[in-house]
Amino acid sequence: MSNEVIVRSGFRGLRYIDGRFDQVLEPGRYRIPSRRYPWQRVATVEIVQVDLRERELNIKGQEILTADKVAVRVNIITHFRVTDPVAAVERVADYADRVYSDVQLAARRSLASMTLEAILTNRNQLSEDILRDVEGVSAGYGVEIIRADVKDLVFPGNLQDVMNRVLTAQRLAEAQMVEARTKADREGLEATSRADAARLAAEADAAAKRIRADAEVDALRRLAEAAEAYAEHPALLRLRELETLGALGANASARLYIGFDKHVAD
Repeated sequence: MSNEVIVRSGFRGLRYIDGRFDQVLEPGRYRIPSRRYPWQRVATVEIVQVDLRERELNIKGQEILTADKVAVRVNIITHFRVTDPVAAVERVADYADRVYSDVQLAARRSLASMTLEAILTNRNQLSEDILRDVEGVSAGYGVEIIRADVKDLVFPGNLQDVMNRVLTAQRLAEAQMVEARTKADREGLEATSRADAARLAAEADAAAKRIRADAEVDALRRLAEAAEAYAEHPALLRLRELETLGALGANASARLYIGFDKHVAD
């Protein structure tokens, strides 16, 4: 005669023979021998099934003192799974209770090292500290801690109101700082723009002055060349005079005054 035990998917079976661990059984059907006769001696076989699926453990209402001596009540959700069923069963009496205790102690150590302000402004750091603290310990008894998230933080009522006001004031101060920084940046840009415009105007004015000066020099050079030509060739000067008179003569409104020398007889 024999009995049957079925190890379901997601589980592993630990087979013990006369109280000694024999082997890990994969999912399937297994026969356990039994005595056929009253006087027959048969080894005692026991199969302990271990759940390898991910499980959730909710640690509620842990009141812990922060670094600045403020009592905080914290709720933590932990996700874990068994990775080594032999270690989980044989190294600790109850691995789920051990996970609970380890996460609870890790939360106390982490909160005790943080101020209330640090906890409020960076709750993710608290979760990361707890996970980092317990994952190495739990691996020693065959359990992997997947997550250890701080779900709720509960403070004394009056303290919570005070902290809410403090946080509101901090956000207002940060907003004012950002506004002041933006205003300073804008004024800096405007000053730079005005300086660039003044520089460009000064450069344009200097360039215009250089052009006018060059034009005046060129005009003076041309006049000097003309005066030199008239001095060398008086006929050119006379021709220029006739051209000017002709131009004036064509203008009806122009008046010419010609002086004649008077000779007085002695």
